[in-house]
Amino acid sequence: MGKKLYVGNLAYSVRDNDLEQAFGEFGAIVSAKVMMERDTGRSKGFGFVEMGSDAEALAAIEAMNGHSLQGRALTVNEAVRWKLVPPAPAVVAATAAVVAAATAVVVAAVTAAAAVAAAV
Repeated sequence: MGKKLYVGNLAYSVRDNDLEQAFGEFGAIVSAKVMMERDTGRSKGFGFVEMGSDAEALAAIEAMNGHSLQGRALTVNEAVRWKLVPPAPAVVAATAAVVAAATAVVVAAVTAAAAVAAAV
């Protein structure tokens, strides 16, 4: 179990300190952050809370998932770090074949254009 929690379905008026207050009763809060739109400064409707321990995080999930905060039922679960998955070898090979074929077509076109230019 991780200590970082995803908190979704937040009202747009919820701010970092609101998350700290709501989750603080379940243990120490390491950080609380509502994700904001870069251009508008408006909340994206979700955030993250990092608890002091795994036990505190589990208690917060059990108590806060489905709990109402500013009129919205929260979705609370363990935050999952996404990892990039490299493309399959077959995709890499197919891409290389397409690039090689396109290169051959361009070389042939340039060669033909050069031959026409030289004939004129």
